[in-house]
Amino acid sequence: MSDMPLHVEAPAPVPEKTREIDRSGEPVFELRSISHSYSRNKVIFDVSMSVWPGEVVALVGDNGAGKSTLVKLLLRLYDPTQGAISYGGVDLRDFDPRDLRDRIGVLFQDYVRYQFTALENVGLGEVHAISDRPRIEAAVDRAGARSVIDSLPHKIDTMLGGWFEEGHELSGGQWQKIALARAFMRDDAELLVLDEPTASLDAEAEHDLFLRLKALAADRSAILISHRFSTVRTADRIAVLQNGRVAELGSHEALLAQDGRYAHLFRLQASGYLS
Repeated sequence: MSDMPLHVEAPAPVPEKTREIDRSGEPVFELRSISHSYSRNKVIFDVSMSVWPGEVVALVGDNGAGKSTLVKLLLRLYDPTQGAISYGGVDLRDFDPRDLRDRIGVLFQDYVRYQFTALENVGLGEVHAISDRPRIEAAVDRAGARSVIDSLPHKIDTMLGGWFEEGHELSGGQWQKIALARAFMRDDAELLVLDEPTASLDAEAEHDLFLRLKALAADRSAILISHRFSTVRTADRIAVLQNGRVAELGSHEALLAQDGRYAHLFRLQASGYLS
């Protein structure tokens, strides 16, 4: 047998860890004429917008308007089929994907209800800190989930869910607060993305959450997707998505004065509370 050299295929290059972001003069995110298609179905059309440091931007629109797809593009779960997205002036394609996602705390509306202890449910938001009790307890407080934890028979060490005999099932609103605490484990995240974070919360809990979100966004940024205009109206800017396009963009007051799609939807929802 001849001594043939062993051929080892070189691994694909991985982008170097991105430099520190200068957030003083650049948007956190900037979308430049992006479009996106699933197969041949185009769902995002020529969207351009920015998210600035310390800003809360709300995304509103009908189901299927493109809100969740836009967030997935920001997280680089997909690359846009046209246009470009930058983070602090750096093209997302030049990021190590893990580096990018380490900078972002996310809560999707279809969050997971883990059949683990409350401590583990929250700690999974930052896996390497899953045994860091002080950090987990701080995330619970930031998310307004302390009352949930205090109501459990073994506090934060209570097993959650119905799979196991010792499991303690929670209401929808309680599960949502646990999921929020998991998102807030990213205490060094530069951006928070919350997809329908108040869907299972009552009006008082919703108001409390948004006050917490505004406080957290003082030294970071946040993107909020919600159908509840009582929450949306207090965002710094609101982007109204319609058929995959940004139809309107501005503050609550500016969009009401514009008397377009946002004003129509806001008045419809307000009339439901007054009737």
